[in-house]
Amino acid sequence: MAREQEGEVMGDGCLPADRDVDGTAEQDSRPVRVLYSFPHQLGLTGIGTTALNQVLGLVAAGADVCVSCTSLAVEVPLRVRVVETLRFGGRRIPHRALGIDRAWRYHDWQTAQLLRRLSPAFQVVHTWPLGALSTLRMARQAHAVSFREVPNTHTRNAYAEADREARLTGVPPALGSSHTFDPRRLARELDEYAVADRLLVPSENVASTFLREGFMPSKIIRHHYGYDPARFRPAPCDRRKDGPLTVAFVGRGEPRKGLHYALEAWLACGAGQRGGRFIVCGDLAPEYRPYLGRWLQHPSVEIRGFVPEVAGLLQEIDALVLPSVEEGSALVSYEAMACGAIPVVSSAVGACCRHGESGLVHEPRDVATLTAQLTALDADLRLRRRLRAGALKAARSLTWETAGRVLLCRYGDALKAA
Repeated sequence: MAREQEGEVMGDGCLPADRDVDGTAEQDSRPVRVLYSFPHQLGLTGIGTTALNQVLGLVAAGADVCVSCTSLAVEVPLRVRVVETLRFGGRRIPHRALGIDRAWRYHDWQTAQLLRRLSPAFQVVHTWPLGALSTLRMARQAHAVSFREVPNTHTRNAYAEADREARLTGVPPALGSSHTFDPRRLARELDEYAVADRLLVPSENVASTFLREGFMPSKIIRHHYGYDPARFRPAPCDRRKDGPLTVAFVGRGEPRKGLHYALEAWLACGAGQRGGRFIVCGDLAPEYRPYLGRWLQHPSVEIRGFVPEVAGLLQEIDALVLPSVEEGSALVSYEAMACGAIPVVSSAVGACCRHGESGLVHEPRDVATLTAQLTALDADLRLRRRLRAGALKAARSLTWETAGRVLLCRYGDALKAA
């Protein structure tokens, strides 16, 4: 190790807790002591970025955090204690060297042993999927309140939606994809759901999938993700002109993300015939690209592929179009709002916008409504300006710093109820 230093769903959507505008309910003056377990590289793109920013937000909010991760992808402040479970002799051991599943289980076992040795040092244990079961069980023995992050919908729902979209498009999920049915993975996640004291869900859509599975509302805790205001903000000189509509899809090009619905609606709305542009950003799955061929060939559609720094793009466009059929809470929707891009999203995306105020929302697979929304944005410049102003206003309370305060508040609520 290189460095060891029964009521409503709890929470109220993407807004901070009712009792304090910044999400900091009255708490004990002593820092809440948190063991944060992440079975991947902390700080890597994707969920690694989410986990890193949660940790930094918690520390900024006043929590005393010890992180157990397989390794660090970035430097973290010295005041964050870190245990790297897959680093030996100063060298990182890749997950694939052990086998992905074995690496997750080894991390979980190491973190559980850390918790056993240091008990009762921690009041809260925060875990992530598939590397959590032993740690969650040890948390019970240590009398710590345990949380399990739920970055997507209930796994049974995620599999079902991916399978349905595969049947509708004729494009099967890629072999090894997290959304390809795996009975062993499902069984492990069901065990983690059951053992955790609380499930942290980032959107109402995710919460609803657990309520349908019969979970008690009191076990489901609402919080939200965030964005970095140093990276995501409106351009100093706004590039948006009162001209043709420019929209973008940003994400992995696979059926469950609904790019085909976005492109179908785009061509139906006619904005491309009036000088509008539809920019596709993200890697397209090889098996999916042929299905999109008839839409991708349109002259108004621009394919940029993977964009490593997306802030510039979000400052350029009028709207982010993301019609996912299954999602947790897409980080790009927060980032788009912060840059002044209007979220035009399905209800499955988990975006923190209000329909008609700070974005436009449609139901998954509802191409007719999405077409009407794009038509309205193309024709009505005042609507664009109003929704953009609403998105920017809403984004002020969606930073990672605010998310950290909200998360710490949720910990405090659970500790009081324990």
